[in-house]
Parts: sequence; C-alpha cells; structure tokens
Amino acid sequence: MRVRKGDTVRVISGNDKGQVGKVLKTFPKSNRIIVEGVHLIKRHTRPTQKNRKGGIIEKEGEISASNVMFFDLRTNAPARIGYRKLTDGTKVRINKKSGEIIE
Repeated sequence: MRVRKGDTVRVISGNDKGQVGKVLKTFPKSNRIIVEGVHLIKRHTRPTQKNRKGGIIEKEGEISASNVMFFDLRTNAPARIGYRKLTDGTKVRINKKSGEIIE
C-alpha cells in the first residue's frame, strides 16, 4: 500500500469521486483506508454514560485504497508514487510526475 496516514489523497472512483481529503487511518491487511470527509456513514447510538443524548452520529467509513490517488498540494494535481533508494541506503517515496521526495 503506497498511501500512508497523513497523506492527502483524491478519490478517483465511486460515489465520492473528485473529493480531496487527508488519510486518517490505514488497514494494510485488507487494503482499505479511512479518508477525512469521504464516505460518511450514519450510526444510530443509544444514550449512554458518555453520550447522554444518543441519536445519529456521522463518521467516515472505510474505502478501498485502490480508489484513491496521492494528491500533491504543491502542484495541485494527483500523482503516482514510486520508491527510490538514496546513496545512504534509505528507501524514500517519490512523486513520479515531478521526481520530488515525499515527506
């Protein structure tokens, strides 16, 4: 999975196509992610000690990592991610379009 927590991504397929958001959580084993403000689901909750009122809560649901693409804020365009080894032996992610190191 090339997308990491904290990356800005654009949804490229599905009902939320075109939306841009930040990755909140990743699930590498199932190849799914949670993106801020994308795929909102409604959860009906009962009143509890913590939530006295209860009611309907909206939160982000999981989407497939294949439905998003890394979004470069500098160029304001989506880009593919690649890997490169530096001279000191560390492996870094790069923007394939511009060749810049990500992070």
